[in-house]
Amino acid sequence: MDKASVLKESGRILDLILKKELNQEEKDRVVSDAVENYTGYVNPAILQVRKSVSTDYSFVEWEDEGAVFRDTHGVEFIDCLGGFGIYMLGHRNPHIVEIVKAQLDRYALHSQELVEPLRGYLSKLVALITPGDIQYSFITNGGAEAIEMALKLARLASGKTYFISTVNAFHGKSMGAVSATGKGVYREPYLPLIPGFQHVEYGDAEAMEKAIKNLIAVGETVAGVIIEPIQGEAGIILPPEGYLPAVREICDRYDVLLITDEIQTGMGRTGTLWAVEHSNVVPDILVMGKAFGGGVMPITGIAARPKLWDKMLENPWVLGSPTFGGNPLSCSAAIGAIHYTLEWDVPGMAAEKGNYIMDKLKELQKQYPMLKDIRGKGLLIGMEFETDEAGFALAKSMFDQRVLVAGTLNNSRVIRIEPPAVITMEQIDTVLTCMEKTLKELKGKF
Repeated sequence: MDKASVLKESGRILDLILKKELNQEEKDRVVSDAVENYTGYVNPAILQVRKSVSTDYSFVEWEDEGAVFRDTHGVEFIDCLGGFGIYMLGHRNPHIVEIVKAQLDRYALHSQELVEPLRGYLSKLVALITPGDIQYSFITNGGAEAIEMALKLARLASGKTYFISTVNAFHGKSMGAVSATGKGVYREPYLPLIPGFQHVEYGDAEAMEKAIKNLIAVGETVAGVIIEPIQGEAGIILPPEGYLPAVREICDRYDVLLITDEIQTGMGRTGTLWAVEHSNVVPDILVMGKAFGGGVMPITGIAARPKLWDKMLENPWVLGSPTFGGNPLSCSAAIGAIHYTLEWDVPGMAAEKGNYIMDKLKELQKQYPMLKDIRGKGLLIGMEFETDEAGFALAKSMFDQRVLVAGTLNNSRVIRIEPPAVITMEQIDTVLTCMEKTLKELKGKF
């Protein structure tokens, strides 16, 4: 290590962070630094696969607020991607920022040994806002980690082994989470994965029951079913009417635990606080994340019914002990997010604005046949095109008009519209105007 070089470079970077305003040379340098650092120290492939901007490296994120973000040169974009669901309350929601700053002025992380009050406050609030008799929480940092805890808790509580997941499901990329994930593109590089996972068609309750029956018939035990109330990364796939209640009934009949992955659909995104509320279903374990930290802090978690907690009462660390899980800064943000979401009826905002957007998009669909389908709930909306190329072209054109949209995780055939709930009607109309202009331009090409 060359200590002098490290100090010089880190000092230069800190100067950029601490400056209120950058001069033109510094703005340009941040952009060139970003490309150079991704190429040399992060992963150059990331520069090639961004669905909305392709190989245009002239923009890097530098500041944000509400439903917009800006690059180093002050170019403003309307965010209709919302960090794949993170920014339900907007970018740097001032109420959440104020709460986190107040907590930072008190203490930032916890000693790991004393009782940490904010984790307790947050867990109580989670019990109050989740369906049915869900009571206990386990707070984590990222979505895949929360999925791991859900799977472990199901095995721990049931004493059983197998899980049923669904084809095209996305639950994360750690080993347990990717084993539950139903996309070959993420599973194949790591085969063989953790044993004990079987996948069935999403939306087919009969297939779910048959899989459970067949496993039991050959001597296996089934710990749980893990399912997204709406499949997000698969392309905003809504289940058929009655599907989730049928899955709940099947789980009850065979003594199998139901895990619902609400990492993307929770905290008001679909027009209710939790997407399972559309079906009046109470899961045994509910997984939350993304918008849970108010768009300011990373925090995820699981919440479970008390009957699952017996082994945890015997040994509170058997499930896990993440160093930063339940830290006071993240918990303060989540407490603020819950309060803001309920005080301002964020689910109601999502329902109203989502319906408005979908109605307008369906009008456009009648004019432009390349737009195959419009579907979604609240502010989780998918625009399906005939081809991946058409979807990519739309996302690229929208970016050129300073609106950020993007495809689902492994293609652009389905473009997601997932803006913050605080997006204004004026901003929505601007987005829709850009959308119509783009569709008109692409009509002859696709």
